[in-house]
Amino acid sequence: MFCLSLFLALLAGLPIMRALFPAHWLALVESFYRVGSMVFGGGHVVLPLLHREVVLPCWISEAQFMAGYGAAQAVPGPLFTFAAYLGALMSPAPNGVLGALIALAAIFLPSFLLLVGVLPFWAGLRVKPAFQSALAGINAAVVGLLAAALYTPGWTGTIRNVPDFCIALSTFMLLVVWRARPWMVVGLGAAAGAAVRLLS
Repeated sequence: MFCLSLFLALLAGLPIMRALFPAHWLALVESFYRVGSMVFGGGHVVLPLLHREVVLPCWISEAQFMAGYGAAQAVPGPLFTFAAYLGALMSPAPNGVLGALIALAAIFLPSFLLLVGVLPFWAGLRVKPAFQSALAGINAAVVGLLAAALYTPGWTGTIRNVPDFCIALSTFMLLVVWRARPWMVVGLGAAAGAAVRLLS
């Protein structure tokens, strides 16, 4: 109960503190904590939220955001590690190692609090028909959120012309049809993008 209460207190209290004390480190904590609180069904669901939180206020450029997202696909582990990259590259301080640590801790903290808070009740909750129906509805909504993340910023931030579309289609085929390793696909995509830029 303490963890659930702390989760809710931070979710409600951090925006108030951010409004009262306009320090960038507090804005960083609040933004990443809120994004981490909204995830369900995988890290890709929060991609549009992360984009809005860091690109729109000009903490990081669109190109840096998409480059980091592409690189995050090549490394094992959760997409949330992308938060460390964002925290490190932000133009207002704190950035670098401190910014990376703050962003990483803030985005993972809600998951830890929810896990510890819900775990004692999970066995009883998961057998209730109403809870099972709610989970089914949430899972259906996640499909829409993933489609939104694919379109914005995935499609709108990277596909600008025919060569971009060809690279995207080719890398998709490498992943789905030929089952190539993700790190290899990311590397080939980066090389193809660099080659197209040199030739144009």
